[in-house]
Amino acid sequence: MTTLDDPETPFAALDPHRVEANVRRLRTHLERLGVPLRPHVKTAKSVEVARMVHGGRPGPVTVSTLAEAEAFAAAGFTDILYAVGIAPHKLDRVRALRASGVDVTVLLDSVEQASAVAGLPALIEIDCDGHRGGVRPDDPALLDIAKTLGEPRGVLTHAGESYFADGDEQLRAAAEHERAVAVEAAGRLRAAGFAAPVVSVGSTPTAHFATDLRGVTEVRAGNFVFFDLVMAGIGVCTHADLALSVVVTVIGHQPDKGWILTDGGWMATSRDRGTARQRVDQAYGLVADLDGNPFEDLLMTDASQEHGILAIRPDSAAKLPGIPVGARVRILPIHACATAAQHERYHVLEPGSRTIQAQWPRVRGW
Repeated sequence: MTTLDDPETPFAALDPHRVEANVRRLRTHLERLGVPLRPHVKTAKSVEVARMVHGGRPGPVTVSTLAEAEAFAAAGFTDILYAVGIAPHKLDRVRALRASGVDVTVLLDSVEQASAVAGLPALIEIDCDGHRGGVRPDDPALLDIAKTLGEPRGVLTHAGESYFADGDEQLRAAAEHERAVAVEAAGRLRAAGFAAPVVSVGSTPTAHFATDLRGVTEVRAGNFVFFDLVMAGIGVCTHADLALSVVVTVIGHQPDKGWILTDGGWMATSRDRGTARQRVDQAYGLVADLDGNPFEDLLMTDASQEHGILAIRPDSAAKLPGIPVGARVRILPIHACATAAQHERYHVLEPGSRTIQAQWPRVRGW
């Protein structure tokens, strides 16, 4: 029997019971709103996790790399949305996937990309909040792109700024704005004679706080399978919902500095500091014991490549726990996508125990 005390540290530990609960929560919410889920696999990059989302079998997915598309196609997933603006040199790989029987849809937001796509199914990216790419729904370029494509499959938007929302009211507003912008863009296309059957929206915050999805045909979300401290900080989940952690070993102490040193630096947890802009800054992550119980106000406060520094939260009256050299602790991640990306596999726990029941590989590369 292998437990959390056995693998070489640092390593990624995954609680499938929490994944199942997180999946059930979002699917139930979206079923009430009458819209299907197309999970984004960029967070877990795991065939096993994606199958959990779809009840144990392949289903529609969103990917962020063609390496993901190829790996998921090989595992039997045949409905794939590549939701990153297409670069022309990648089209041969898209065509190869389609030739193998996989329905791959690409994403674009320019006439230049539309000209290169040459008949492949494509969604037009719509900018709903200035977070990243896309065209505004009232931009004349929207119809120019559609005419160049000939028959766009529809529109897609992503409310990336919702990750910086603060509280339920702002999250609900972001979800409604995302929906309204996507529906407006699809309406412009239809008024110009294009069918635009797909209206795709989604981010983990807006997916959970949407109250009306009229006009939307699918919702994308990815982070929700694991959740993280950024999501907890804006009120989408609680710390108890976090399914991913990184197990590290204590390798030293600096009592005069109030530090505990570990063998898990930013190569194990990432340099993401996504809570720094929130009301509660969790530094590089919360620290828990091997059973997942957080120590009072103990944070991973700093990181070098292979060293982590644990210390008490500034201004806290908590005492530095006496964790001996050789003991193991778990770091709860700031950004699950970035933390998971540091690892080749997940050590999957039996629910409610320290026993490792399986190892699930992750897709890597582009």
